[in-house]
Amino acid sequence: WSYTAMRMTLSSTSLPPFLTNCITEDDWDIYSFHINSTVTGRYATTVIKSRVANRMNESKEIEFHVRIPKNAFISKFRMFIDGQVYDGTVKAKEQAQRQYTEAVSRGESAGLVSSVGRTLEEFKTSVTVAAHKKVTFELTYEELMTRTLGKYELLIHARPMQPVQDFKVDVHIHEKAGISFIDVKGGLSTKALANAITKTHADKQAWVHFYPTEDQQKTCDSCGEQGLNGDLVIVYDVNRISSLGDLKRSPGYFVHHFAPSELPRMPKNVVFVIDQSGSMHGKKIQQTRIALIHILNDLAEDDHFGLMTFDDNIFHWKRELVQATEENVKSAKSFARKIQDRGSTDINKAVLEGTKMLNAHHKESSASILILLTDGDPTSGVTNPERIQSNVRKAIADKFPLYCLGFGFDVNFNFLEKMSLQNNGVARRIYEDSDADLQLKGFYEEVANPLLLDVAMTYSGASNLTQTNFSMYYNGSEIVVAGQVTDNNSENFDSQVIAISANKRVRFSKTNASVEFTEVVSDDQIQRVWAYLTVKQLLQKEVVLSGPEKEAVQKEALELSLKYSFVTPLTSMVVTKPPGEETDVLDKPKEGKPQSSREMDLAPPVHPGLGLSVYPGHPRGHPVRYRLHHDPVVGLYVNGELDSNVKGGFNKIGIHFDNSHHVEVGPKLISVRIGQTTTHHSEQVIRRDKEIDVAAGDMRLVIIVHGQTGKELLWPVLRQQPSDNFGEGILGEWEKKKACFALLRPVAKFTVEEV
Repeated sequence: WSYTAMRMTLSSTSLPPFLTNCITEDDWDIYSFHINSTVTGRYATTVIKSRVANRMNESKEIEFHVRIPKNAFISKFRMFIDGQVYDGTVKAKEQAQRQYTEAVSRGESAGLVSSVGRTLEEFKTSVTVAAHKKVTFELTYEELMTRTLGKYELLIHARPMQPVQDFKVDVHIHEKAGISFIDVKGGLSTKALANAITKTHADKQAWVHFYPTEDQQKTCDSCGEQGLNGDLVIVYDVNRISSLGDLKRSPGYFVHHFAPSELPRMPKNVVFVIDQSGSMHGKKIQQTRIALIHILNDLAEDDHFGLMTFDDNIFHWKRELVQATEENVKSAKSFARKIQDRGSTDINKAVLEGTKMLNAHHKESSASILILLTDGDPTSGVTNPERIQSNVRKAIADKFPLYCLGFGFDVNFNFLEKMSLQNNGVARRIYEDSDADLQLKGFYEEVANPLLLDVAMTYSGASNLTQTNFSMYYNGSEIVVAGQVTDNNSENFDSQVIAISANKRVRFSKTNASVEFTEVVSDDQIQRVWAYLTVKQLLQKEVVLSGPEKEAVQKEALELSLKYSFVTPLTSMVVTKPPGEETDVLDKPKEGKPQSSREMDLAPPVHPGLGLSVYPGHPRGHPVRYRLHHDPVVGLYVNGELDSNVKGGFNKIGIHFDNSHHVEVGPKLISVRIGQTTTHHSEQVIRRDKEIDVAAGDMRLVIIVHGQTGKELLWPVLRQQPSDNFGEGILGEWEKKKACFALLRPVAKFTVEEV
C-alpha cells in the first residue's frame, strides 16, 4: 500500500455514524469465579474455576480467558457441560501440532497460549453452550516458588472479563518450618479493595481470602465495566532454623531447601559491560545511566569493580578493577553520566575484555561476577553467535558466572541465554517500560551479596538427583535439590553441603545441624516437586547441548512432561470438546520469542497513518485506506480500507508488526507474510465463524466479521494491550456487556491520512 497524507484534527464528537453502530448480540453471564491456591513446602497448586451460564434462547459461544505465571506448568484442564466432563490431554507437541494444523485447514479455531508482559502467560479457549445451559471451566497449574531477596511471591492474576457476583480468591500456605511473615501486595490490594482482603497467620499456616463485591469490582483502580484486571501478590518467607536447611522426605522422594543466612558476606569483584551502540538511543541509554548510578552507590567498600562501555570499540573507565572507595565510585558515576549511544555492536570483543579484567584481578575469598547489558545482535567484529559463545566459554573457563541482561525485544535472547547458561549464569530480559532502571537495579540486588562459592550438595541413599553443584549462593536466594530415595531407612539417608565461605571451606551436615525429616507431605506432592524441577533443569540443559546429547535430554524432559501432564515447551494440551466443536491446542511459549521488536539501528520503515473519518470531498465508491492504530514503541501498525459507498465497517484490515510480519485480513481471505514467505495459515491468526484473532506481539486484536446490506464487513478492536501503552489511534475495545462496536476510549485529536 502506498500513502498520501492529509492531516486534520478531529474531536471525539465528530465520529462518523458507523462508529457507534451496535450489532445486537446477547451476552453470557459468569455467575461464579473462584481461584484456589494451595502452597505446601514452597510448591503451589492453583485451580481457577469459572462457572458460566447462557441465559439466552439460543446457543452461544462462551470464552474462558485467564492469565497464569510464566514459571508455571499447566497440568489439568476440564470442562463440565450438561453432566459431561471433557478433559484436556497432554501430548507431544508434534502430535498436537498435527491436530492443530488439521483444525486450521478445516477453517476451525485453535487456541494457543501466548506471553503477556513480564510475568504472565495467557490461556484462552471457547465452547458453544446450548440455550439456558451452563458450563464450568477448571484450569490447574503448578509452580515451585522461587526465593528472591528474602521472600517468595505467589502471583495471582484476576481477570474474569466482567463483574462476578460470586468472586473468590482463597490462598492457603502450609510450611512445616513455620512462616516468618506474610503480606499482600499488587494492584488489587489498593485502598478501594482493602476490606475485601482478609489475612490470617498462625505459625506454620497462613490464609489469604479476597472476596470483592460486584460494586468493588467496577470501581477499584484495576477495575472497570469488564470487572477486575490486576494482580494479587502473596509475599512470605519461612523460618530458618537450621544451617543445613529444610529437608523433607517421603518413602519415595525428597526435596531439600538450602538457604543459610547467618554467614559473612564475601567481597566481590564485578565488571559491568554496557552496550552503547546506536540501538540504545533515547530512553534505553537514559535508564541505563540512572540504574548504573544507583548500582554504583550500593557497592560495598571492600568490593572491587570495573566499568566499560562498547559499540564497535571499547571505552574503559579504568583498565583494571579498583576498590569501591568513595572517590572511585564518584569518578565512575561521572563516567556513567556521560555514556552516549553510538556505533555498532561488538559483543565478542566487549565480553572478552571484561573477562580479561576479572582474570587479571583474581583474589582469594572473593566472588567474581561479569554482567553484560545489551539490546541487540552482534553486528561488528565476530558476529557468529556460536563462535562468540565458544570464545567466551574458553576465556571464562568456569571461573566465574556471566549474567546477560537483554534490554528490550530486539535482542537475540536465545543467544544470550545460551551464553549465560554455558558460564554458570542466567539471562534476564529487561522490559522497555518506565521502570527499566528499577529492573536493572533489582537484578543487581539479587547478586549483590554472595555468601558461598562452589556449593556441592551430596546425598547418600538417593538417586536421580536434580542439579547438585552451584557456582554461587547469594543472600536472600535459595538452592533447591530433589531426588528419589533408594533407602527408606532414615539412618542411611544422609546429606551434606560443602562450599567456600568468606575465608574458609565450610561443611553443613546432620552432625552440626538439627534436621527434621517429615512424612507429613504426601509422596505424590514431593514427587511432583522433583518432576517439576527436573523438567525445568532439563529444558535449561537442552539449550546448551547439541546433537545426540540434546536429543537425549529432550526425550527425557518429554517423557516426564507427559507422565506428569505438564504443558511445557515440548508438549501441548489438546482441549477436548463436545462432538462437533473445534479442537483447541494449548502451547507454552518460550521466553526467547519476541513479543514485539524493531530494528533500532536502522531508520524505522514508513508506515500508514492514523485516522478514521472519510477524507472530505473524496469521490464516492473509491476505496480509502486509513491508519487506525500506531504504536512505535512496540512496532504495531493497523490500517483499514474503507468503501465510502458502504458504512458499517472496513473491506480490508492490514496489520504490520515485529518488523517482518504483515497480516492482511478480508472477510473471506487471510494472508500472512513473514519475511518473504506468504501463507494463509499461521499460529498468530485464528479464524472463527464471525471473529478473527490476531496476536501481534504482546497486543491482541480481534476483527469482527459482520453483515450489512448483504455484504460482510470488518471491524477491528483492541482486546489486549500493555498497561504502558504509547499507541495513538481510535481503536477501542469491543464491550461485550453491551455487545456494541463502539469507540470506548476516543482521543481528542488524531491524524487523518489517506492512502
